[in-house]
Amino acid sequence: MTELQLDGRAFINGERVAARDEQVFDCISPVDGRRLTAVARCGAVDIDAAVSAARAAFEDQRWSAQAPAQRKRVMIRFADLLLAHGDELALMETLDMGKPIQHARGVDVNSAANCIRWYGEAIDKLYDQIAPTARTALALIQREPVGVVGVIVPWNYPMIMAAWKIAPALAAGNSVVLKPSEKSPLTALRLAELALLAGVPPGVFNVVTGFGTEAGAALALHMDVDCIAFTGSTRVGRQIHIMAAQSNLKRAWTELGGKSPNIVFADCPDLDKAVQAAVGSIFFNQGESCNAPSRLLVQDSIKERFLEKALALVPAYAPGNPLDPATVMGAIVDRAQMDSVLRYIESGKDEGARLCSGGTRALAETGGFYIEPTIFDGVTNDMTIAREEIFGPVLSVLSFTDAADAVRQANQSVYGLQAAVWTRDINQAHGVARALRAGTVHVNQYDEDDITVPFGGSKQSGVGRDKSLHAFDKYLETKTTWIRIDSPV
Repeated sequence: MTELQLDGRAFINGERVAARDEQVFDCISPVDGRRLTAVARCGAVDIDAAVSAARAAFEDQRWSAQAPAQRKRVMIRFADLLLAHGDELALMETLDMGKPIQHARGVDVNSAANCIRWYGEAIDKLYDQIAPTARTALALIQREPVGVVGVIVPWNYPMIMAAWKIAPALAAGNSVVLKPSEKSPLTALRLAELALLAGVPPGVFNVVTGFGTEAGAALALHMDVDCIAFTGSTRVGRQIHIMAAQSNLKRAWTELGGKSPNIVFADCPDLDKAVQAAVGSIFFNQGESCNAPSRLLVQDSIKERFLEKALALVPAYAPGNPLDPATVMGAIVDRAQMDSVLRYIESGKDEGARLCSGGTRALAETGGFYIEPTIFDGVTNDMTIAREEIFGPVLSVLSFTDAADAVRQANQSVYGLQAAVWTRDINQAHGVARALRAGTVHVNQYDEDDITVPFGGSKQSGVGRDKSLHAFDKYLETKTTWIRIDSPV
């Protein structure tokens, strides 16, 4: 850990700085409960400093006025530096939030670098438009950077979530102030250093650390922030929208919670594949994923066989030391989240669901925060574990009779992030997919992904989309310039 030279100070205007009042908080590793470092507890005055640096950088156009080809080169260097420092970033991520080192290195670092590279490559491929007006006018439709973008990201995928937002925001020419979660702030600070090393000018990319109620609220309420982009819980997302309205009516883009239904019909073309996807997807990242398929709906005629196969896979996901390359399920991010998940498990038992596996804390002797992979059967949609986002390794199994029943149960949620349908009937696949209210519907797989497709949801899963070219829309203003032509040829 000492070789990492962990530095918890904020990053403002190209420099590491302590909070103005020198307040700090401890960064605790969920791996073993040990203190990693002290992190700057930034407040409103620090947010002011970061926003002022971002505003100055935007107004003097040190970044936005650079030719697209030049910004592209910088962004690609930024991505290359992430890969060059991949081992360092992965170790930092694992120590900070508990995910297995194999996932931190193979998934998080690579995905973040790919995202930054992709948006860098896209910079010089975006074209403006000319409207089809009468010949007496020339109407130019141009897209310009919105200005200062505030970004607040969660603790479950610190690098990936940051990249999904800062990459299109920076590529579009904006200045950024990033507030990572207080539960996992370390890689965000290192990203800012690497961005500066790549050639992103000082003040263009700033990182302020601290608590959501302090630093996060100050950023969302700031009168000189033009746009706020947030990923996190629906409860906090609702507050972000209120703060945006209470301040300068800044744009607010929120990617929020999910309770994604995974629907398996009796004619599933590959039952073993469906079982593996159902189990692997809910226990990946310790279940700490907004799009985790936490509601498994299995047609009643095959439910018992499906459940038997699923339970047979559970031992492979026993939690282990995240620093062991063989570990596939690591630690819950902190004690508070572990306790929250355990309370949900108790509520499931109290409300009549049948506990089939897990349900207890594991590896308590290590000092870390681990929970056994947990499966409930006999769940109904009125139970708390089927309605609320648990954000832990807990799978709720429900049954259905036919397609209409499956759609009804699947849509019986305030969320609408993702869903899946397993069937060999193409008509049934299309019909159910269209009927499901979700931002993404997977067919005969779960969570296959690419940077070229948008990510986001409907209902209380938020507004706006991350990833793909659609993400640029959040960080660009559309401007029309109308030119009168008095003497057409």
